[in-house]
Amino acid sequence: MPIPELNLSLGLTDNDGSVFYAGSGEGKVIVRTDSALKQHTISITISEQQVGSVNLKTHFKGAEIPAEIEIPTYQMIVTDDKTNEREIYKVTRDTYFFKEQTTKKGLWSFLGLKFLATKNFLFENIPFEPLKEEIETFDISRYRKLNHDVLTYTFQNSAQNIQIFAGDINTLKVEKGTSYFVIVDEKNGQRFIGDILYREKFLKLTPKVKLHVIKRKQVSKAMETNKQGQADKLIYI
Repeated sequence: MPIPELNLSLGLTDNDGSVFYAGSGEGKVIVRTDSALKQHTISITISEQQVGSVNLKTHFKGAEIPAEIEIPTYQMIVTDDKTNEREIYKVTRDTYFFKEQTTKKGLWSFLGLKFLATKNFLFENIPFEPLKEEIETFDISRYRKLNHDVLTYTFQNSAQNIQIFAGDINTLKVEKGTSYFVIVDEKNGQRFIGDILYREKFLKLTPKVKLHVIKRKQVSKAMETNKQGQADKLIYI
């Protein structure tokens, strides 16, 4: 078990009534300890700044449905209030579920030959988004779960289930009713996991973990993709 960290400070005294007085008007350095344990905080901030995209598997067995879909990623910053070291990651903010297959309007559909028309695939988006405040903050410390090479924080906001996922994104199977923040790095989430474990060890006393989610100006309600899973059209709220 790590040794709890104490608040320590140095002080000087010129009070001749003090047992620490050195005489001749010279103060002596003393150590003053504070019995209160200091608990540090790890901060995870999910921004509204889009910084790329990632392909996530749909895990549908049907040959007609795209095997994977392209989802935008956003900047995420991790830091703590002791080292102030900042690490930057990419994270998804949209959770798409397959809803239905549609036929793209064109010449073939106009002629009644729909079987020749291009197929589109409609995915419904169930994201988590702050409703009232520009930034919403959660204490997610007690929701941490580390299982082999996967780190998750799963919690609820009102009736909405939310999960932060770090691991091999190809193994993630999204569940209906849960909104996901999927962390994307070059090592299948291991860079983020190592970062969190390092900070926890360095900060000694189990730190708090605060999640800050910045509200986006536009959030898609649904997405239409082609057979390759690339977005043809975003439908906004």
